[in-house]
Amino acid sequence: MELSKQTKKHLMQILAFAILLYCGIEHFDVVIEAVRFVLGIIMPFLIGGAIAFIFNVPMKKIEKHLFPKNKKLAKLRRPAAYFLTLLAVIGVIVLALVVVIPELGNTISMLMAQIPVAFDTAAEWINDMLKEYPALEPAVEELNIDWASVSSSVVTFLQSVGSGLVSSGVGFFSGLISGVATFVIAFVFSIYILFQKEKLQRQVKQVLYALLPKKATEKIISVATLSDQIFSNFLSGQCLEAVILGTMFVISMSILRMPYAMLTGIVIAITALIPIFGAFIGCVVGMLLIVMVNPIQAVWFLILFLVLQQIEGNLIYPHVVGGSVGLPSIWVLAAVTIGGNLFGIGGILLFIPLCSVLYALFRDFVKQRLKQRDIKVV
Repeated sequence: MELSKQTKKHLMQILAFAILLYCGIEHFDVVIEAVRFVLGIIMPFLIGGAIAFIFNVPMKKIEKHLFPKNKKLAKLRRPAAYFLTLLAVIGVIVLALVVVIPELGNTISMLMAQIPVAFDTAAEWINDMLKEYPALEPAVEELNIDWASVSSSVVTFLQSVGSGLVSSGVGFFSGLISGVATFVIAFVFSIYILFQKEKLQRQVKQVLYALLPKKATEKIISVATLSDQIFSNFLSGQCLEAVILGTMFVISMSILRMPYAMLTGIVIAITALIPIFGAFIGCVVGMLLIVMVNPIQAVWFLILFLVLQQIEGNLIYPHVVGGSVGLPSIWVLAAVTIGGNLFGIGGILLFIPLCSVLYALFRDFVKQRLKQRDIKVV
């Protein structure tokens, strides 16, 4: 039986793929080095594309409302929108660097200075309690607690953590300085993308239609449009959720007359950009700030955080973020858990919109299959 030309073509393609796969497995180290080399070359453009995508979300909305009826100023619409977006991003970064970090550093220094005093106070309290209740003395003596040693160990641990953070910060800034050329290239590339996005979009479509079948090209464009919409909605929804949560903390802490209400709200709003788990980082920072002023209020702050976190996790986040990406609440939680376990914070940020795209595509596939089979599920 003679095979058709189409079948022979498919068999040759499968054979070629199998040979390439075998060679890749046999020389896996070479493949990894080649991938690293290619990524090193295109990394500035990947970073530039990511910057352009993030900037495009607020820039697109700002541009829509700038000079809507003035045709003479139409040419200034995009540069003005870009400048306002850049100012907003720089403002958030400066707010974090100037307001939050110095205050947090001062609080940690105060906390380290107060630890020996706190342990001495605890030791005196235990001694006074033993005088009132002598029956507890044998049990306490069995514990054999050396308060001076415990205090010294805690201070040493905090100092090591602090020095580790400092060294990490130094390493970060040295890496930032060494990679300044990459960042400059990426930033310039992002500006080009943002100012020429319609032209680039048209060119990409022309290339796809020229190289691929029309049906495949239309499918790629459809998936790309859906992905862009979902990722944009996720980014704007995440920012809105962070602002809402930060505002809730500022208002509630001000009503309860807790210290550092504004600063704690800003910290929680910034850390809440990390989905679901980010606010817990803000909680730790807030407690560090408040405990130096009033330890009892720090306990009340923890209770307040747990209450507001329940409201945010069960009501605000699923509706604001989950609703914006069209992903049910249960799958938002699944995406966060899987992405966080696989790739950390980056995985959390990526997996929610990625799962939303896959969910939408699979939902459309299921509906189409049911329609073809003429099945109605009630």
